[in-house]
Amino acid sequence: MHRTFFATVGALIAASLVATTTPAAAQPANGKPPPTQPQPHPNSLGADWRLQQDEARQGVRNHQLMPLGHVIEQVRTRHPGRQLDAGLEYQGERPIYRVRWMTRDGRRVDYLIDAVTGAILSGN
Repeated sequence: MHRTFFATVGALIAASLVATTTPAAAQPANGKPPPTQPQPHPNSLGADWRLQQDEARQGVRNHQLMPLGHVIEQVRTRHPGRQLDAGLEYQGERPIYRVRWMTRDGRRVDYLIDAVTGAILSGN
């Protein structure tokens, strides 16, 4: 009798676990799947840097973005030093270049530059 009791309890627990892990249980009560979140743009200095470089090249080819070389030369003319790193990022939907720069006196400055107009937005 004890075996039957434990077998029944075990079967009920197993059935309840299966029922809560099925895809139907994951959907809201209205039957519609949950809305998808928009995918973030690749990070210029993160793991997605190759995707981001392809996106920047395409933007330059389509005359939507300033070439990064022009942007870096603009920074070099105004602030002598050398480039450490650069990439395309986004502030909301606005494309910006982040240029990491080493000044002649050894300070590191991160310039944020509007990728469409080439305007320097900030240099911290």
